Amino acid sequence: MAQMRIASIQLLGKATKQETYEHILSLVSRIPDGAADLWMLPEMWNGPYEAKRFPEFAEPEGGPSWQFLSALAKERGVYLCGGSIAELDGERVYNTAYVFDPEGHQVAKHRKMHLFDIDVTGGQRFFESDTLSPGNDVTVFDTPFCTMGLCICYDFRFPELSRLMVDQGAKVILVPAAFNMTTGPAHWELLFRSRAVDNQVYTVGVAPARDLAVSYHSWGHSIVCSPWGEVLSEMDETEGVAITSLDLDRLGTVRRELPLLSHRRTDIYRVDRTEP
Repeated sequence: MAQMRIASIQLLGKATKQETYEHILSLVSRIPDGAADLWMLPEMWNGPYEAKRFPEFAEPEGGPSWQFLSALAKERGVYLCGGSIAELDGERVYNTAYVFDPEGHQVAKHRKMHLFDIDVTGGQRFFESDTLSPGNDVTVFDTPFCTMGLCICYDFRFPELSRLMVDQGAKVILVPAAFNMTTGPAHWELLFRSRAVDNQVYTVGVAPARDLAVSYHSWGHSIVCSPWGEVLSEMDETEGVAITSLDLDRLGTVRRELPLLSHRRTDIYRVDRTEP
């Protein structure tokens, strides 16, 4: 049986990066060695989720947070999807996710493609484009378990991106995210179940824990869904770690018995990746 285990780390950020590093180490110390194959952190975990402050916390690739993640993956011998952090590249700032292998080597990097610019009447108003630039790459990477796709939060709302990752072999889609108290109750579970069913993949969303003392209130509810659309695990809004097993053999069974991907009418419709 082909199985892998994912540890979803839903955490509360602290006032400084160093305090957050130390808090993460304390939190993951609860995970026994060998209990999970891949660990995953939430979106923008090393600073406040405030558009105007992203440049303040931004680091170049290889900076302190990158080094922390690389060292943590190597020390614990796991694949680590390091959530996302603000990345500084020249004069541009990106919302960037890095993935490291058990030797601490970077094996994937995704810059958020779709910037979260919304203004919901009576709800959330937020404009990432005030300070962030968009990425342009569809991101997949290989592991001994399977090929995985990676995107960030608002990216997941665009079905074309998930399909492009699946067309490149993804069987699991990882989504560091931070849905809020407007979008979370309405769309969080719906989107993760829908993308799982439409693409016959496992979907994994990890969010920050909810902190009412800061300006942006995360919905939390880190989630894992199966290719059949089942919710395999879902946390509440509080901090913690959840370990979920993915049965990759079952994914193959679902695709064989309900062959959606091979039944597509690509003679009539298709999703093409347009190079930037």
